[in-house]
Amino acid sequence: MLTGMSVTIQEFFTKKVTEQYPENRGTTLVVAERFRGELVMPHDENNEHACTGCGICQMNCPNGTIKVITKMIETEEGAKPKRTLDQYYYDLGMCSFCNLCVISCPSDAIKFQNSFENSVFTRDKLKETLNKEGSKLREKIKSN
Repeated sequence: MLTGMSVTIQEFFTKKVTEQYPENRGTTLVVAERFRGELVMPHDENNEHACTGCGICQMNCPNGTIKVITKMIETEEGAKPKRTLDQYYYDLGMCSFCNLCVISCPSDAIKFQNSFENSVFTRDKLKETLNKEGSKLREKIKSN
């Protein structure tokens, strides 16, 4: 019992550190590099992404967070139709952040971003279309 009390007394006299979160989130807040906060589909300078619409991420998602909708387009005269991505839906509210979708993607088209401020009032705002540049959720959070 004396050992436990000595630890308690030592902790009582150590200096406490308070993180001033909302005010200083850009200067003092450090988020681990491997933290998985939100799934994103990076776009290049021409607003194009690397997703081919194969659907492997959708198949590997354990709880149906991802929905990939593809369409067939004609490329040239007499050529075989090509499958392209039409819509890529992601529900952040259902995601278990297991990273199986990112690992299984053959074209490295999706990745987890380091953001963690995803609080909203309704779950419908957590649903996103990733193949469009600029996420509704990120725009909503930045406006608040």
